[in-house]
Amino acid sequence: MTEVVAALIWDRDRFMICRRPAHKARGLLWEFVGGKVEPGETGPQALARECREELDIAVAVGDVFTDVTHVYPDITVHLTLYNASIAEGTPKLLEHADLRWITPQEIPLYDFCPADTEILEKLKRQ
Repeated sequence: MTEVVAALIWDRDRFMICRRPAHKARGLLWEFVGGKVEPGETGPQALARECREELDIAVAVGDVFTDVTHVYPDITVHLTLYNASIAEGTPKLLEHADLRWITPQEIPLYDFCPADTEILEKLKRQ
């Protein structure tokens, strides 16, 4: 199982989503910014590193919003979604094809990675 972390970053009533690059697995699907936890890293350390690498931002990582396990044909992931906020910087598209700030009501307008389904349902109920 692969440990993966992601950030739930809010700006007032909207949260950040990112579109995966076309050349990657699950290309052009939407997701939360984040990635794999490397050996020796904690979840929060991995999330801070991923946000720097993918968006050139520093984040303040908060508590765990939720976690899910999802089996894809090519990988099984245990995804932990942390509440986070931008501590420094303005997001830049260093890795992703696009970035949006959406409300929970706008979730159905986007095609997300299957691992995010349960998380998105929780966000819609907030």
